[in-house]
Amino acid sequence: MALRGIKVVELAGLAPGPFCGMVLADFGAQVSRVDRPGFSSNLSRLDRGVMEKLQLGPNLLLQENPKLIYARLSGFGQSGSFSQVAGHDINYLALSGVLSKIGRSGENPYPPLNLLADFGGGGLLCTLGILMALVERMHSGKGQVIDANMVEGTAYLSSFIWKTQKVGLWSKPRGQNLLDGGAPFYTTYRTADGEFMAVGAIEPQFYQLLIKGLGLKSDELPNQMSQADWPEMKKKFADVFVKKTKAEWCQVFDGTDACVTPVLTLEEAAHHDHSRERGSFLTDEDQLLSPRPAPLLSRTPAVPFAQRDPFVGEHTEEILKNFGFNQKEIDELYSKGIIESSKTKCSL
Repeated sequence: MALRGIKVVELAGLAPGPFCGMVLADFGAQVSRVDRPGFSSNLSRLDRGVMEKLQLGPNLLLQENPKLIYARLSGFGQSGSFSQVAGHDINYLALSGVLSKIGRSGENPYPPLNLLADFGGGGLLCTLGILMALVERMHSGKGQVIDANMVEGTAYLSSFIWKTQKVGLWSKPRGQNLLDGGAPFYTTYRTADGEFMAVGAIEPQFYQLLIKGLGLKSDELPNQMSQADWPEMKKKFADVFVKKTKAEWCQVFDGTDACVTPVLTLEEAAHHDHSRERGSFLTDEDQLLSPRPAPLLSRTPAVPFAQRDPFVGEHTEEILKNFGFNQKEIDELYSKGIIESSKTKCSL
């Protein structure tokens, strides 16, 4: 596996932190997670000088081990006027500027679940930072501190939007542009059975295949890029799509380059022919489905973990013993409420 031999200690967190640890573990790193007893607090309140108070801050630890790579994942970053403020994905997304671009015309902006800031700008870019620091350490022999935060990470993910503002892609209000649902050939349509089809026929040759599949005639329609005609074209396309079921539209468009695909539920996605052919989803010992680790490396792919996720505290004693603690010392930590174990829960 690509990260074999890398050891990671992940300190208690919600969503993006564990996702970062999961990615590293999936590709071979040995990840030990440290949870706080009774942990249920807000993600934003995890890293406000707590590590320094525990004498586990990066400055002190790097003195002990100059090769250490120390990643700090937060909402707003380690400095700035918002660095000590609570928040969640929607707040980070809002402050990055990206939320202002997401939503239907004339409606409020709405967040695309908590994926962009938490997992894209947060967890995934934190993982990237760790990997880059590992590569750099091969040359310098030194570790470093990674300030990964969801506001800047999300903004960085949106670099395409920033760098294409002058070419007219975003000149219209939210929901009226080429790639935000404004174009009739880049949006979703309801079908006869209440399901949906996704359309992304941007290029002229793909658009012509879309028109053909819908049973329309190009010479009777406005120019594809006539934005003034887009609202009326969306209504026309919607009237056609609602006449067939999702399955029927799949029969029309599957195997073509019209860029029309069904909007699948999670369960449908896992059982779709393409996903099954590639083995894109895995089933664990509890018969729960989850995506296979990505990307797929040719020589050192991730080794799928078929067991269930461990309970919080399930391996507490095992890890402490690996670090040299004896049973008496471990019992003392239990009695003081410093550690917890879920062994009893696991055996039920």
